[in-house]
Amino acid sequence: MATTNQTRHTPEELLEITDRPMPELVDGQLVKREPMGQRSDAVAARILRLVGYHVDDHQLGLVNGAQGSYQIFPDDPDKVRIPDVSFTSRQRLPQGQVAEGHSRVAPDLVVEVLSPNDKAIDVGVKVREFLSAGVRLIWVANPYACDIQVYRGDGTFALLRAGDVLDGGEVLPGFRCPVEKIFTF
Repeated sequence: MATTNQTRHTPEELLEITDRPMPELVDGQLVKREPMGQRSDAVAARILRLVGYHVDDHQLGLVNGAQGSYQIFPDDPDKVRIPDVSFTSRQRLPQGQVAEGHSRVAPDLVVEVLSPNDKAIDVGVKVREFLSAGVRLIWVANPYACDIQVYRGDGTFALLRAGDVLDGGEVLPGFRCPVEKIFTF
């Protein structure tokens, strides 16, 4: 019987990677994050700016981009996931402090932007994992269909298209943005 000798990696090892974007860590294995491409990256950057300005203007908390990592998953304490954009309210930050390594506090909002290399099943798994970890709001932005899937911690779902308004609800009070503004360049 042949056995495989796969090296298991730790969350701490991820923080030592400096020659490439930090991969995610699932079941002790490094999961490479594929390049997004210009369109997907532009959408992620726009959402980061819009959410970031709103959070800063209202002093709501912390916004992270695609290097903000989370070690928050009860089913696998060593799992590390990295959303494209995230927001953590000031109230959820331990003593109002930002983590030096991977955050161990579930963010309030996670944003995933689909890219040409993303598989629907993989994105679906990440959405379920983040919801199970206590994330209250997830936006999955599709730059190719110009729509946003909205998943809420209470189990509700919405699909927003041009003509709709993306709303931050209780997670980002007062945040409102026409969907087409996110996808129009």
